[in-house]
Amino acid sequence: MVVLLFIVVCLVAWALHLMQEAVQRREFSLMLAGFLVSSAAAALVGVYFLMGHYVGYMTEMTDRASLYNQSYDVSTLPFRDSWAEELLDQPPDTLVR
Repeated sequence: MVVLLFIVVCLVAWALHLMQEAVQRREFSLMLAGFLVSSAAAALVGVYFLMGHYVGYMTEMTDRASLYNQSYDVSTLPFRDSWAEELLDQPPDTLVR
């Protein structure tokens, strides 16, 4: 987080420097470059927040799946046939849905 904040601050400072030079030299290309650098800094912050929410969502889904797998017990099933136990002991890849 601190590294990203440092990078964004550096990009914004560079963009401001480019825009100041553009005003002094009256060059449109430097103003455009400053705008593009500041847009890159804003996009970097946006992607950081989007990925943070996505990683949090995936972590929550993993936690839910692990809790579900821990609470699932074959002995609590209403049927105890041998074919059902053999079916439940197989890996999920071999089951046909």
